[in-house]
Amino acid sequence: METTSRCSPSDHLVIIGNGMASHRLIEALVKQPKRPQRITVIGAESAPAYNRILLSPLLAGEVQQDALTLRDATWYAEQGVTLILGEKVETLDRSRQTLITDNGRSLDYDRLVIATGSRPTLPDVPGIELAGVHGFRDLQDADALTDIAQRGGDTLVIGGGLLGLEAAEGLRKRGNDIKVSVLQRSERLMNRQLDVTAAHLLKDELTQRGLTIITGAQLARLEGDAQGRVAKVHLADGRQLHATSVIIAAGITPNIELGHQAGLTTLRAIVVDQWLTTSDPAIYALGECCQFDGTTYGLVEPIWQQVEVLAATLCGTAIQGYTDTPSATKLKVSGVALYAFGPTEASDEHDVLSYHDIERGDYRRLLLRDGRIEGAVLYGDTRQGPWYFEQALASNNLNDCRQALLFGAADVKALKDHQNDTPHLSTSEAA
Repeated sequence: METTSRCSPSDHLVIIGNGMASHRLIEALVKQPKRPQRITVIGAESAPAYNRILLSPLLAGEVQQDALTLRDATWYAEQGVTLILGEKVETLDRSRQTLITDNGRSLDYDRLVIATGSRPTLPDVPGIELAGVHGFRDLQDADALTDIAQRGGDTLVIGGGLLGLEAAEGLRKRGNDIKVSVLQRSERLMNRQLDVTAAHLLKDELTQRGLTIITGAQLARLEGDAQGRVAKVHLADGRQLHATSVIIAAGITPNIELGHQAGLTTLRAIVVDQWLTTSDPAIYALGECCQFDGTTYGLVEPIWQQVEVLAATLCGTAIQGYTDTPSATKLKVSGVALYAFGPTEASDEHDVLSYHDIERGDYRRLLLRDGRIEGAVLYGDTRQGPWYFEQALASNNLNDCRQALLFGAADVKALKDHQNDTPHLSTSEAA
């Protein structure tokens, strides 16, 4: 069904935001024969688009900053894309279809994409504004954390999810006489991706490397010194921790201020339909700043799917809109591979299969319902993860090969081949 005929390829498309989602969209657009004739992208940071996933290796000193750059300014010029860096869009006038940046630049648009991303969610506690409190979302944050690591001292990372653990491990690797602790509100690390066993294995691994892991603890307030710099962390249970720096990595908040100012429909993020269109038909939203069917986004896989739909929509070739589809989480936390999808908690209706090789440090657990995989957690050796995910998406009944499931596709195939080769006696033969 053609739903984008209203989109002319000969207009001026302005993209607000120059992060990974925006860059991926531009790369998709410039390959299209019906691409918009004029494309302008505006980025608040002074650097061209870069790979934020590599911020942790950058902090750890494992890569140089130029390794993060996705494309330099020359590439944009060669593609006929106008690149404006170091400017933030402050005002959006939908009636006139104009925008104004913080340096007074005014631009007209025919269609507009808001891809402003997100920022760290700051805990609502006293002292959060003190000097020495940082997020970990961009190059500026990475530079600040590098300075912290090289100065040494006591650093507390708030948040035991992927970003918090990567920040903690990066600080430890880069640090000079630095003590790094991680504060996690949940009773286990990465509680959205890992079950109790996998989280325990990860905690043990990080503890052996020198990190201090504090779970089941809630931040109450931060206390500063006479110079207004953080010096102490107070927990809800009364404990006090000395800290010369605090890193906030406890979730993200979509940057929706521009959409709100312009009068677009917003909830937790800017609301979009299946074509990534906002409540204004000339304006689209993409990535971490958008919300579809009640869902907001923080991982790249669904955002890449959004990019494909939006690129086709903007070029007038979209046939199928965006839908939320199940996705697997493939991560590497401080060198430890993880793969997970589906529920992490087993219900009474689940059949639980688990395998743990203590010597190798490998663990996997499958949740089955009526012979079909609904969830999986793999720690260490994750090579079978994609195959498990395929079986789950296809809703294949695996009851006949249940005993081989934990060992992966090859063992399942061998078992099925054996079963097929084994002669079955008829009733008369059995008699």
